[in-house]
Amino acid sequence: MTYRRRPSPLHAARAPASGGFCLALGTLALATDHPLILVAVLIAVCGATLLAGLRRELVRALLLAVPFALVVALINPLVTREGLTVIARGPDVPVLGVMDITLEALVYGGILGLRALAVVLTFNLYALAVDPDEVLRLFRRVSFHSALTATIATRMVPVLARDGKRFADAQRCRPGTPAPRLAVVRAVATGALERAVDVAATLEVRGYGTARRAPRQARPWSRHDIAFATAAVVLFALAAAIPLAGLAPFEPYPAISTPVGVPELAAAVVIVAVSLLPFADRRGVVG
Repeated sequence: MTYRRRPSPLHAARAPASGGFCLALGTLALATDHPLILVAVLIAVCGATLLAGLRRELVRALLLAVPFALVVALINPLVTREGLTVIARGPDVPVLGVMDITLEALVYGGILGLRALAVVLTFNLYALAVDPDEVLRLFRRVSFHSALTATIATRMVPVLARDGKRFADAQRCRPGTPAPRLAVVRAVATGALERAVDVAATLEVRGYGTARRAPRQARPWSRHDIAFATAAVVLFALAAAIPLAGLAPFEPYPAISTPVGVPELAAAVVIVAVSLLPFADRRGVVG
């Protein structure tokens, strides 16, 4: 799943605004355990992905993310012994103890799975809707050489894939126990950085980036930039206010406590509304 320009307000926004919007949704999913807030974040992420014209990509992401979320949800009741309501008696395993499954551990596992699903879909939206070249240009202001190196490294993904295959084939040809995959990944990553540095140095010797560049002209912020930047600020504020103000508390142990009142409902409605409102204005959207 890679970025491709689409005729949507999110794609029309510049990287700081669209990237900040995605980051705010992910931060909000990590800031609370309340199921209503997590469901609101999940609705917001899925709605934003659909309104960005990424329906097929969302389906593919769900096919990958849902099994992962289920695994996360099932692990918690197997490794956690907390909770008062025992719903299944398990065997007495040495070292681990009695493997009883409690309702509280099962519910909290579902919360962790829901959070994992929201975070994965948020990163999927970021990868599909935020221009990576524009993100790298942001880092060029800090270090031109680092941005150039990162750009070259990311553009060499097919070469790195072939390097990894050759390393794996070479490892299988050696006698004895094959090296772990981590060693192959480390070798490929090291080669990628070395190759990127060499190519960047070669380009610099040939004069790339050494000439005096024309002064950078400030591009005014569009209505889409302002809309998504404002949404990101509001979502970040909610992510900070919910835990600090004690809103939407959730206590899974020793007994489940999940209050659902006006503050929780209001926060959920605000999350969904603020996330989807920037998509209402489609003026100036170019595919």
